Amino acid sequence: MLDSILEGVIAFMLIAGGAFAFIGSLGLTHLKDFYMRLHGPSKTTTLGVGCTLLGSSLYFSLQGGPVVQELLITVFAFITAPVSAHMLAKSALHHKLKPDPRTRGNPIELESEKPKHAVEEAPQGNSPLP
Repeated sequence: MLDSILEGVIAFMLIAGGAFAFIGSLGLTHLKDFYMRLHGPSKTTTLGVGCTLLGSSLYFSLQGGPVVQELLITVFAFITAPVSAHMLAKSALHHKLKPDPRTRGNPIELESEKPKHAVEEAPQGNSPLP
């Protein structure tokens, strides 16, 4: 009885992992711009890989003991995917990669640069200085 319940949980984890990975891949191909495409692999695909690895870990732990390597891979994937997505987004902002015009919201880093004046250079009251 317990084996059939665990097999059901394993099957659910593998199917959920495949579904999340598929949805993340669709997001990567169909979203409008780089910033939106970044969400596909960083969120849903990571969750898909995590579900698949947890299902695999459960299966092989039933066969012959706990499998530490797969759990370490899962933890490593959940730690590194958000960090790499953050670094890609910061690099795109640094290079001022423009978002799609239909995208709502605009990061402060991409707003047009206005001339900045030092305190000494700023006009004061009715001063004839520029």
